Amino acid sequence: MSTALKHKLYVIIFGTDTPAGKLFDVVLIYTILLSVLVLVLDSIESVAAQFGSLLLAAEWFFTIVFTIEYGLRIYCSPGRWQYIRSFYGICDLVSILPTYLTIFFPGANYLLVVRLLRVLRIFRVLKLVRYMSEANLLINAMLHARRKIFVFFVAVLILSVIFGSIMYLVEGPSNGFTSIPKSIYWTIVTITTVGYGDITPQSVLGQIVAAAVMLTGYSIIAIPTGILTAELAQEMARERSAISCGECRTSGHDNDATYCKACGKKLNRP
Repeated sequence: MSTALKHKLYVIIFGTDTPAGKLFDVVLIYTILLSVLVLVLDSIESVAAQFGSLLLAAEWFFTIVFTIEYGLRIYCSPGRWQYIRSFYGICDLVSILPTYLTIFFPGANYLLVVRLLRVLRIFRVLKLVRYMSEANLLINAMLHARRKIFVFFVAVLILSVIFGSIMYLVEGPSNGFTSIPKSIYWTIVTITTVGYGDITPQSVLGQIVAAAVMLTGYSIIAIPTGILTAELAQEMARERSAISCGECRTSGHDNDATYCKACGKKLNRP
C-alpha cells in the first residue's frame, strides 16, 4: 500500500503527463505567485499597517502548504538525498525556512534580520523554474558555457587591473584616483559602459586612456552574449536530435512537434 501511494504521489507531484499532475502544477504555480504577491504587499508600509494580520495569516498558510509539498516530494522521491541536494530541492527549502526562522528572532533588536528573512521568501519564485522548459534550456546552456565565460571574466579582470593601474599613475589622488582598487573600480564601471561619473579623468593623457577603456568595453561587451547564444543553439539542437520517430528513425523535430515530419507517425518522446 505504501509503495502504491508513493508511486501515485510521484506521478502527481513530479509528473506532468497526467491530468492530476498538470492540475497539481497549475495550482502550485498560482500558489507561488500569490505568496510572492503577499510578500510584495507586506513591504508596502500603508498596506502592511492596514492588513498586517491578514498578510501574516496568508504567509503562514502558504508556508504550511509549501512545507507539506516539500515533505511529500521527499517522501515519494526515489532518490531523496539527490532531490534534497538538487537545485530545485534547495529552492523548495529556502522558500519555507525564512518564515520558521522568524519565530526565533522576535525581539526588536533583530528587526533587520527578520526583514532579511522576509525578503528571502522572494526565492519562492525560483520554484517556478521547474515548470519552464525554456528556463531549463537556458540553465543547461549556461552550465555548458561556464568555463568559457569564466575565462572571459578573468581576461576582463586582468584588463581592469592593467587599465586601473595606468589611471592611478596618470591621474593620481588629486583627481580622485586615490588608490589602485578605486582606479580598478572606475575601469570596471567604464568598461561595462555604466559610467557613474563619480570619478572622471582630468588630464589629456588620462582622457586618452579613458577613451581606450571605453573602446575596449564596446569591443568585448558582446562576447558573453555570443558564447551563451552559441551554447543555446547547440542545446536546442541536442533537444531536437533527442526527439526521433520510432517508425522511420528521423530526428531533428521541433520541441512542440507531435507527429513525424517525414512519415507522419506519432513521435516517441524521451
